[in-house]
Amino acid sequence: MSDTDFWTLPPDRMTQGSGSRYELTVLQPPFTVDVGELPPNAADRAAAFARSLETIDDVIEDLGPRRRSDTVTVATRADLDVVQVGAWGSVMSISDPAFGDDGNDMPLLAEATRLRERFPDARIVGRVEVHCGAEHTEDLVWLPDGTMFHACGWPGDEPFVVTGDPQAVMSALGITAEVLEGLDVYFDLDDEPNQNDWGALATACLGDADPWGRVDLDASSLRVRHSEHATSHMEGIYFTG
Repeated sequence: MSDTDFWTLPPDRMTQGSGSRYELTVLQPPFTVDVGELPPNAADRAAAFARSLETIDDVIEDLGPRRRSDTVTVATRADLDVVQVGAWGSVMSISDPAFGDDGNDMPLLAEATRLRERFPDARIVGRVEVHCGAEHTEDLVWLPDGTMFHACGWPGDEPFVVTGDPQAVMSALGITAEVLEGLDVYFDLDDEPNQNDWGALATACLGDADPWGRVDLDASSLRVRHSEHATSHMEGIYFTG
């Protein structure tokens, strides 16, 4: 089987939808870790983590290491099959365009639910932001004791749905309004859900364990064959015309 078997579009077809982030992170104890102090990316573990996800059938090619601070641009259909993934000691994380959504499928929540079963002692954090006609976000934080929140929708518009208990998550991690103000984040649970920056809250829940945007951290850049379902889903999200 080739890496293009499930696509109905040529590799050079330009995307019409776009994404700025589609990240899912598994943070295992200790939760106070600073990723800058973790061991280098274990490429074999990173590739195995990628293969274990429901969105990915197989790793086709290792494109080499890439800094987490590097900007990754998705411009063509072929770019959608490149994921960034790392395994740094107790932290594993992947950036996969297949997590992009318009609110109908919620692939981030589906994958996080599977990871929750595999890693019950982990803190799982996901952040996705895509523009498929308009901006759509999906963010979640899931703690080992089961406390979680999931926020999904169109910022500044409807529908926007929040499930779980974001206040309980914030209280468990010591994230107060003052903490968020110090991070220049607007967040008020008394406001309409679509007015809050849920991705920034998820980032605060990772703290120093956030591997994305770090100039001192490498991850693996992998060309993968996505699953049939993930491929079909991406065709609907990133080729909107």
